Amino acid sequence: MSVNWSLPFDERVRTVSRSTTMTPREYEAMHERSLENWPEFWEGVASELPWHRRWDKVLDDSAPPFYRWFVGGELNACSICVDRHAAGHRASKPAIIWEGEAVADRGPTVRTMTYADVHREVNRAAWVLKHRYGVAKGDTVGFYMPMVPEFPIFMLAAVRLGAKFTVVFSGFSSDSLSERLNDAGAKVLVTADGGRRRDSVVRLKDIVDGALQASSSVKSVLVLKNVGNSVNMETGRDEYIHDALARAPADATVEPVSVRSDDPLFILHTSGTTGRPKGQVHDVGGYLVLLHATMRWVFDLNDDDVYWCTADIGWVTGHSYIVFGPLMEGATVLMYEGALDHPSPDRWASILERHKVSVLYTSPTAIRSFMKNGDAWAKAHDTSSVRVMHSVGEPINPEAFRWMRRNVGEGQVPFGSTWWMTETGGIMISVLPGLGLVPIKPGTNGFPIPGVEAAVVDEQGLPQKPFTRGLLVLKRPWPGMPLTIHNDPSRYKEVYWSRFPGSFFAGDYAVRDGEGYFWILGRADEVIKVSGHRLGTYELESALVQHPSVAEAAVVGVPDEVKGEAPVGFVILRVGANADAGLASELKALVREKVGPIATPREVFFVGKLPKTRSAKIMRRVIRAVAVGQSVGDVSTLEEEASVDEIRRAYADFRGEVSGAQDVAGRKRTDGRPL
Repeated sequence: MSVNWSLPFDERVRTVSRSTTMTPREYEAMHERSLENWPEFWEGVASELPWHRRWDKVLDDSAPPFYRWFVGGELNACSICVDRHAAGHRASKPAIIWEGEAVADRGPTVRTMTYADVHREVNRAAWVLKHRYGVAKGDTVGFYMPMVPEFPIFMLAAVRLGAKFTVVFSGFSSDSLSERLNDAGAKVLVTADGGRRRDSVVRLKDIVDGALQASSSVKSVLVLKNVGNSVNMETGRDEYIHDALARAPADATVEPVSVRSDDPLFILHTSGTTGRPKGQVHDVGGYLVLLHATMRWVFDLNDDDVYWCTADIGWVTGHSYIVFGPLMEGATVLMYEGALDHPSPDRWASILERHKVSVLYTSPTAIRSFMKNGDAWAKAHDTSSVRVMHSVGEPINPEAFRWMRRNVGEGQVPFGSTWWMTETGGIMISVLPGLGLVPIKPGTNGFPIPGVEAAVVDEQGLPQKPFTRGLLVLKRPWPGMPLTIHNDPSRYKEVYWSRFPGSFFAGDYAVRDGEGYFWILGRADEVIKVSGHRLGTYELESALVQHPSVAEAAVVGVPDEVKGEAPVGFVILRVGANADAGLASELKALVREKVGPIATPREVFFVGKLPKTRSAKIMRRVIRAVAVGQSVGDVSTLEEEASVDEIRRAYADFRGEVSGAQDVAGRKRTDGRPL
């Protein structure tokens, strides 16, 4: 098996795609050839995109780790995603199929927009942003939106003007929203009156109003009438989108603004263990090149595919694999607003059948929620249209892998578990149906994509032996990598590049097996992954200690059969505070308010001490080990070993493992139910 990398991208993919299979050794040989001159390899991929101006230099590595890709090149992301398709044979092809939750007794609401429709609406939105709000090259537009077509349309309108954008997931609180808007310096915020979720309305505009009390940068707010709830509209600041668009010419045309390849495209904040959220800054050119490659290699995209990624655009998966990735390839993208199991557990399967979805990208969390309802709901629908599946967000357990593959498609479709993160911009490790399929092992992530070198190393940065757990690193720059952390370049260097000089530290544990397959095991730091979304312990703990009764707090993640992990808090109270069920409920509500519903702790325990090192650092590793019943390992650096026993007792009390113990609500626990 060989791939001629000197061929144009489309030609070399066609020579090995779809019906091709290869052994792991053949894939690794092909992968090694892509690394022989990896800048030249990525230059070949980049050459397939329509640049306004070709680059002068493929990679500027003069100031590591601040790498710049395709330096001197100019392009526009909106032009690549919209204009070239609307001007060609895809003009009448569906670009976006949107389905919303059923309202009352009506069936699902469906809207379809062709590439010509999207082109028209993006131009009108760009006209509004430019002529009414003065958005121009270099500005930042913020988004706090439900999953509706106007979301990607206004994102594309912003980048059409040469502006960058920052998206905040619509499940975050006012405090989280204002912090991210301020850090990014958003000038205009695009939001909605509300969103729908399980027959309930999430009042997004109310949350925005709270956030803007602490936001100094946002001067204007555009509000979509989505669900029709009444909202406050501040004169001189707020305007409904339909009113603004009514002032735009029906045939409004705004020329795409050329930007440099290494100009910022967006800022997306990730949570960490310490400090404020990190604003990852992604460029235009390198990011689009990576997405172009992975849409072809990972998803094996055909022109007649209906592609559905079940993520939310508020997370990086939605940025990359709902908006920019599939649209730049001219795909038909399915968008869904609502819960995948509402109003009945087969909603997700009915969507596959109704829209003849052929390429599916979902999460282990979603799959586990399908599983708990049994096979019958899946088998009630014809899902034979699905020919490629992948999962994202966290490691997939083999049982969930087998269940999904057995119940979707015809039982034998390629099904991969992709690994990547906000920082990487796009998929780094995966099986690749579009380049040739290696044997699929349930639960594995596969191999690094061509042009990317990954490794599993020990604490000293030396390669680990097969089947030995180590730390995952990326050993050379790649297109799509961050430019920096916004307003904090020293933090970018410290967090990702200082531990193993010359390599990017991903923060995950991993193992390679005897055939070279990567198996990602989860986070090596103190980030909790709830339903595949990363939440920093710092944000949750900061919310807890804002309560006047709390002196100190530690949050860890514990296993959850649906969400993957769930937050659990251990709290030291101030003198005079009462540890009772009411206070525990208050603390859960406080985290929900300050961070968002997704961050709500499953339980809050009250303790007198927390395990710390002699330098006063909380040992969350120890807390989590106790909570899940594992060995705490070496505790020689603990300040006071007795605190470990205290946490163990708090957890045991909840489970009813101590005779006569009671949980914080005073209810006897005898069933031994785990956290």
